[in-house]
Amino acid sequence: MSPGRESGPPRQQWAWILLFLLLLLLWSGAADDCSWKGSGLRWEPHSRAVEQVHLRCTEGFLEWMYPARALRVILEPNLSSAPHTTICIKPSNNFQGANIYVERDGQLHLLVADNEEPHLHHVSCFSSPAPQRVALFLQASPQSDISRKTASFQYELLSNQSATGPDLQKMPLIEAMCRPCDNMELLMAICSSDFVVRGSIQNVMHDSENHISQVDVDVQQVYRQKNQIFQQDKATREWRGSIKTLLQCKVKKGRGDFLFTGNEHFGEAWLGCAPRFKDFGAVYHIAREKGANPCEFHF
Repeated sequence: MSPGRESGPPRQQWAWILLFLLLLLLWSGAADDCSWKGSGLRWEPHSRAVEQVHLRCTEGFLEWMYPARALRVILEPNLSSAPHTTICIKPSNNFQGANIYVERDGQLHLLVADNEEPHLHHVSCFSSPAPQRVALFLQASPQSDISRKTASFQYELLSNQSATGPDLQKMPLIEAMCRPCDNMELLMAICSSDFVVRGSIQNVMHDSENHISQVDVDVQQVYRQKNQIFQQDKATREWRGSIKTLLQCKVKKGRGDFLFTGNEHFGEAWLGCAPRFKDFGAVYHIAREKGANPCEFHF
């Protein structure tokens, strides 16, 4: 070997090796603790193997391109402190190519069907007594060609103690979600909710097909919001936003100012406690004088 000369493959060959390794990683499925992306094209044509995917967060997404055969998704977040959990699945608008089942007692129960129209793909929620390990099974539908189809969905896991969200007649807390909050629940809501805003009800729309009501709010003050659900109109400079709740709650338009609290699910605001603002003020001041307020709230 002559002095100063590098041994091993030339630089161009190293570049091809690195490119090959990168493509292999992409086709084998990209995953983190919360989400997974993969393709069915990489599997052997005659293989009967079922690929296992493990997701360890309380929310995330899965994207399965060119679905083939089957995919088993294990949701195993660290929820040891929650005795019961509600799991919600929201298919994408272009969900195609597979059915989604949940495994219960050794049997598969259909959650999302491939042959449904896109507008019928509702959020599906179900309760699990063993939140540390929930298994979903994605079965690819027979395909006559290799046209691109993608079975993708978002998921959320909620403890029943805070299950304010897209119930769709499957959560066990419908009655609790619709009743007015008591004083302690209200005081806790302003501390722990994803959003807290003061405003008035502009309009209420009811969607009987999806069992949801939407409350359009003219916002006077945004005290807290996790994401930009409530936004300021560039032309009018007014703040507005929409909050969803269950149709069973029979929300009606009322006059005056309210304090709206709640949580975000799948990028949407879901109503929690919503007292009249003056009533909230009285409750908070009494609690503060007694030192019983769980957090400071400035308004």
